[in-house]
Amino acid sequence: MTASSRALLEDLFRAAVAAAHPASCLQPHLPAPPSSGRLLILAAGKAAGSMAEVAEHHYLDERGLPASRIGGLAVTRHGYGRPTRRVRVVEAGHPVPDAAGLAATLETLAMADAAGAGDLVLVLISGGASANWI
Repeated sequence: MTASSRALLEDLFRAAVAAAHPASCLQPHLPAPPSSGRLLILAAGKAAGSMAEVAEHHYLDERGLPASRIGGLAVTRHGYGRPTRRVRVVEAGHPVPDAAGLAATLETLAMADAAGAGDLVLVLISGGASANWI
């Protein structure tokens, strides 16, 4: 492989990863915020932290939803956490599930069960969710 062909392949790889990142592709697919209830963001998988971060930014900063009406939990692989303001991020085992993932799964289910009729439960799933939500 020549240096120029390697550079081309690396450029293509970086472009593909950037195009698939939640910051590039998630926002157009997010639903309108609830008119009166809470927004509950529940995410799992290797991109859960990034998806929660993007969704949170969208609803807080671009749609003006009050922070008091947003909550949730994102469960992602160890080392993949992201800074969020209202959605708690838990890092758990992947590909082998662990106690952190089990506890986060139970908490996620409790949050979903507590949702009311006026609430919007937004579920964001990426690869790795089956190990993070066990």
